[in-house]
Amino acid sequence: MKRIYLIGGTMGVGKTTVCKELKKRLKNCVFLDGDWCWDASPFYVTDETKAMVMDNICHVLNNFIHCSAYDNIVFCWVMHEQSIINDILNRLDTGCCDVKAITLIVNEENLRSRLGRDIQNGLRSEDIIDRSVKRLPLYHSLDTIKIDTSGKSVPDVVEKIMKLGW
Repeated sequence: MKRIYLIGGTMGVGKTTVCKELKKRLKNCVFLDGDWCWDASPFYVTDETKAMVMDNICHVLNNFIHCSAYDNIVFCWVMHEQSIINDILNRLDTGCCDVKAITLIVNEENLRSRLGRDIQNGLRSEDIIDRSVKRLPLYHSLDTIKIDTSGKSVPDVVEKIMKLGW
C-alpha cells in the first residue's frame, strides 16, 4: 500500500523544508512541491491558471501513484481551503493508497520572524507577511492533522509526521 502525505500550510510555515527532509527519511519516496507546477513570471491568478495548476498537480501525483518505483509520495502546497484538498483528493487514484492530509501550523510571532528573514534574504516580497498572517485562522478549520512548527526544528517536525499511525 502506497502512502501519500498531503502537507499544507501558509507561506513560511516550513512546508518545503520539512518535505525535503521527509523525502530523505522515507524509503522509495518522491516529492512534489505544488509551487513547481505554477512557477511563472509574471504570476497570474485567474480561473484558467488555477484550473491549469490543479490539472498539473493531479496529473503528476497520479503518475507517481501508478509508478511501481515509489512507495511514499510527499506533496506540499498552500492549501488554505478544504475545497482545495478535496479537489485534489477527488482527482487522485487513491484506491491503492493510504492518505494523510497534514497541516503545518505556526503562531504569528514565529511566522513573522521566518518571513522577515526570507524578505531580508531577498526570497520574498514585503507583502507576504500580511497575506500569510491573514490566512492563519483558516488552517485550524481544515479536516487535517495539525502539527505546530512554532519553535520546532525540522527534524522534530519530520519525526512527528513519521510517527503518525497508518
